[in-house]
Amino acid sequence: MILQIIGAFVSVLCFSIILEVPRKYLLYTSATGSLGWLIYLVVLRVENSTIMGCLISAIVVALLSNILARSRKAPVTTFFVPGILPIVPGVGMFRVVYYMLEKDFEAVKSYLFETFMIAGAIALAIFLIDSIFLLFLRYDRRRAKVGKGKKISQK
Repeated sequence: MILQIIGAFVSVLCFSIILEVPRKYLLYTSATGSLGWLIYLVVLRVENSTIMGCLISAIVVALLSNILARSRKAPVTTFFVPGILPIVPGVGMFRVVYYMLEKDFEAVKSYLFETFMIAGAIALAIFLIDSIFLLFLRYDRRRAKVGKGKKISQK
């Protein structure tokens, strides 16, 4: 498990370099990716569910990416795109194509369904965390306007 986490750290670091992430953020992107992979492995061991592991891991990566983006004054994608790399279902798509070539359509259906579920879990995590952060930002802006004596219309 430790070797996998180290491998995730190194792979995210290399991917961040390829994406030309600024040098000052490389450690943060790598730590985000390796933490996401750690969460995935723990959930996989406890729940024995790849989809649940990807969902919870993606939620953690998205949450950490948003926090880092605001604290480091950088775009969220700087941390999220490299950080989500370890849980992207690339192996699932490889298996789909492989079993298509082997004409094992039962395995194709199984792996395709699992791959779509993982992709959906990642998309759901992004949507949930971004929505929560948008709600907090709107609330903070409204509170700041009220503090300055401005009225806020009820919409």
